[in-house]
Amino acid sequence: MFEWFISFRYLRARHKQKFISLITLISVAGIAMGVMALIVVLAVYSGFTTGLRDQILGINAHIIVQRLGGIIPEYTLIRDRIMTVDDVTGATPYLYAQTLLSGPRGGTGVVLRGIDPATAQGVIALPAQMIEGSVRGLIQDEDTRIPNIILGVAMAADLHVSVGDKVRLISPAGPLTPMGVIPKIKTCRVSGIFESGMYEYDSSIAYMHIPAVQNFLSSGDVVHGIEVTVKEKELNRADQVGKRIVEHLGSGFVAKDWMSMNRNLFAAFKLEKIGLFICVALIILVAALNIISALIMVVMEKEKDIAILKSMGTTSKSIMKIFFNQGLVIGFTGTFIGVASGLGLCTILSRYQFIELPSNVYPMNTLPIKVLPMDVTIIAMSAIIITLSATIYPSWKASKVKPAEVLS
Repeated sequence: MFEWFISFRYLRARHKQKFISLITLISVAGIAMGVMALIVVLAVYSGFTTGLRDQILGINAHIIVQRLGGIIPEYTLIRDRIMTVDDVTGATPYLYAQTLLSGPRGGTGVVLRGIDPATAQGVIALPAQMIEGSVRGLIQDEDTRIPNIILGVAMAADLHVSVGDKVRLISPAGPLTPMGVIPKIKTCRVSGIFESGMYEYDSSIAYMHIPAVQNFLSSGDVVHGIEVTVKEKELNRADQVGKRIVEHLGSGFVAKDWMSMNRNLFAAFKLEKIGLFICVALIILVAALNIISALIMVVMEKEKDIAILKSMGTTSKSIMKIFFNQGLVIGFTGTFIGVASGLGLCTILSRYQFIELPSNVYPMNTLPIKVLPMDVTIIAMSAIIITLSATIYPSWKASKVKPAEVLS
């Protein structure tokens, strides 16, 4: 208690020590700004990572099961077997092809995906992304000569089409004739428009019913794979679920989880997050240097007081504690203000979402915010460790003051 009493007395500067007090306030403000900036930056980065992951999983499933031969016959039976594996919540077959799509005012390349509307619900986010029409509209009872197709909102805008309009699918892999390969053309009716929030998907993907795609490709009753979803708690262990699926189906099958398919992307995000942490942490380091200068100036100012305290029997350890406690108060105060300000700013940004982002550049429309408790803990602990490290030398300097030299 004695050391704390003296520490608080020294923190309350007298008139002639206003400059030292100003440096102390600057140190507290520097630490608070650094901590606040770190919390907001990492919250935005975590929000981008989570948002991008959700967008990717909205278009793609958690696991994709494929056969080594490239195609899967009897896919209904395979799907039913996959559904019996633990932690699997949904499975649906898919078929894809890269073709051309033309409308009244131009054409564009398209990734054509054949899906089964009956089993796609809950596996892919397409039903929730529909802004016009419905996924069930792909299933036709009549007039199958003109199959229905669902387009992304950006693609529909580029082709100047809407629900009810007709477009043409063009496949370069048509029949071989004496005149060469003739492109295969299929007229389709736009039955729906979806918006995923990612421009790359909204401008390049189209959905049709699997039988319609099989007919267009003349592929027979086969699919290219089975998309699988797992329980939310097993999302980060999707690779383990994939292994169980392969073991259950037997040899000849492979399972690719969402983490392995996007490993490079998320590894880059993780590396950039570490780099940002180091860069912004330099603000705290600069504030820590201010703490060193402020405490050294206090030590120089209080040399006579230190000498008197030592003459009265105060140990060097107690003297060191006095100045260490000062740094402790500065560090904890700055960190507390920074954490409170950072969390408050994140709450405001998350609630009101007044910072909008261009959808053709970013995978989300507003600035994403996600505060991770672990990030906040690491930031607070790092700030405290840096500031406490900065108090070691000034405290040691104060403990080495010799009363005989100062009072002589």
